[in-house]
Amino acid sequence: MNIHNIPQIKHTDSGNFFLLAGPCAIEGEEMAMRIAEKLIGITDKLEIPFVFKGSFKKANRSRIDSFSGIGDEKALQILRKVSETFGVPTVTDIHTNEDAAMAAEYVDVLQIPAFLVRQTDLVVAAANTGKVVNLKKGQFMSPESMKHAVQKVLDCNNQSVMVTDRGTMFGYQDMIVDFRGIPTMQNYATTVLDVTHSLQQPNQTAGVTGGRPDMIETIAKAGIAVGVDGIFIETHFDPANAKSDGANMLHLDYFEGLMTKLVAIRKTINQF
Repeated sequence: MNIHNIPQIKHTDSGNFFLLAGPCAIEGEEMAMRIAEKLIGITDKLEIPFVFKGSFKKANRSRIDSFSGIGDEKALQILRKVSETFGVPTVTDIHTNEDAAMAAEYVDVLQIPAFLVRQTDLVVAAANTGKVVNLKKGQFMSPESMKHAVQKVLDCNNQSVMVTDRGTMFGYQDMIVDFRGIPTMQNYATTVLDVTHSLQQPNQTAGVTGGRPDMIETIAKAGIAVGVDGIFIETHFDPANAKSDGANMLHLDYFEGLMTKLVAIRKTINQF
């Protein structure tokens, strides 16, 4: 997929990786606009092609009392406002076939969660909207198996598909990134590395996912070094009090410093 297929995306001729970034979940309009404005300022300064990310609903929660959203339409309307206000594309996850058509009215990229990427009807529903489709690699899947998920989208006459590695299960409560999978999946589609979800520590006894945010820079640098096309990072101005996945998010204050380093690494890699 050529990233020019993503509506409104900027800086596509900069030679940089592209970025999907934002909060895990849309908690409200003020927080979404605040994070978006900060990220857009950074990515414009560094000429990074940028897609704002925010989940309108969190369906895959460990506990029934976990935060799942502020209301589907309300959250999707906030994503639309971010796009219209700042002139940037947006991406959100979908979990059911019905979500596909609904979310497609508001966002530019539909993301299939890792746990659901083998669900044929869901992938087909996303592809049939004509939107760009981002397929998260299942934690339980090999990189090679993602070619079949990609083919499902292509078979729907939708060429706008990318895949995202978000780590592989390593025991019951840890993830590991196998960087050998990046070039493998690039044979099938544009490939993104989801840095923050790769650092999750799932299945904690408390029913709340843990994480290793101290390793975000390490994994991100390695991804750029091996030539990944895009980077996915969740960020928040107050991760400790975020309503979803705060344990593995990057604090917004550290975002520009990390992006500056990644751009420098990419510039060096482009020389080879």
